[in-house]
Amino acid sequence: MKYIILLADGMADRPVKELNGKTPLEAAFKPNMDAIFRRSKCGMVKTLVDGYPLGSDIGNMSVLGNNPELHYTGRAPMEASSMGLKLESDDVAFRCNLVSIDGTKMKDYSCGHITTAEADEIIKTIDKELGGGAYRFYTGKSYRHIMVTKGGEDTKAVPPHDITGREISGNMPAGKKEKELISLMERSREILKDHPVNKARRAAGKNTADMIWLWGQGRRMEIPAFKDKYGKSGAVISAVDLVNGIGMAMGLDVIKVPGVTGFIDTNFKGKAQYALDALKTHDFVYVHVEATDEMGHIGDYKGKVLAIEKFDSEVLKTIMEGIGAIGDCRVMITSDHATPISERTHTAEPVPFVIYDSRADYSNKVQEYSEKQIAQKSGLYYDKGWILFGDFINNNI
Repeated sequence: MKYIILLADGMADRPVKELNGKTPLEAAFKPNMDAIFRRSKCGMVKTLVDGYPLGSDIGNMSVLGNNPELHYTGRAPMEASSMGLKLESDDVAFRCNLVSIDGTKMKDYSCGHITTAEADEIIKTIDKELGGGAYRFYTGKSYRHIMVTKGGEDTKAVPPHDITGREISGNMPAGKKEKELISLMERSREILKDHPVNKARRAAGKNTADMIWLWGQGRRMEIPAFKDKYGKSGAVISAVDLVNGIGMAMGLDVIKVPGVTGFIDTNFKGKAQYALDALKTHDFVYVHVEATDEMGHIGDYKGKVLAIEKFDSEVLKTIMEGIGAIGDCRVMITSDHATPISERTHTAEPVPFVIYDSRADYSNKVQEYSEKQIAQKSGLYYDKGWILFGDFINNNI
């Protein structure tokens, strides 16, 4: 038996006025998901945990079978792990976004999805000017990077994607190291103002990397090995360091796919093709697609519908056309949280999941693949994502 989870990050949503009151999932043309849905089990799952961040860190940990209450230390250590950074026991890693500022407000949490090559030049400059001694800066991907220091794990820090269009002054880090952290962020503004990368981006009409934004801090993370826990081998496919870092901490192989970006221009089909290849030698593969979440964060309902349609036509279709040659399989389709267009950030409501088993025809009684229909009519609900994962991988659902 082979197992695969196809996760569209932040796919779940709320009704959108411009879509005639439909959610992007309801409005999207998704013939492959609809076909699978008709012969699958479906339900709702609460992937996030009360009292913890409403983020992809908690959501993906949960969907991958890990209880965040036992293992979560912060978002940044997961990404640091994926980047190959070895944190000492007293190290604290911070997520270091490159952000665009409009006067005193957060304009863009991603600098227009700055390229990794451009970001690398900027982070190297930041490390030269602000790093050394107590602070070390490391290049990640696009706008997502890491700063490592000692202490500061008690910091209360706001994710920049939660404050788009809002004043930054009331959302700066708070805690014992707040003066030092805020100083780094403010000093970065002067360093980056006339940086060559920003000059080129400004001339091209693109958003510039105006400052660093520190958040998501935590110490080194420990998670039980997937093989020890379930007796199976596994792999993860994602463009996002966060997800790859969780996988690495679990002992999953990270499969690199050419052309993946974490945005709408990613190599959707390549992820599916590489997943099929991975299933020839692994029992389980986790395929994570970020584009749906990014469209939610920028409030682009057309883009989110398009991302779901690409997920359907290029990821799911490719998987279902190729899986038969590999053997019996179980496929779960879900998301790690909702990212409603109306909110432009993550929200805590449960999300739908669909489970297909090649050995069974469940004759789904729910008529439509939608958040509302599944919530009202499926009768199947999990209040913990890691319990759903255990039932999925152990064939108990």
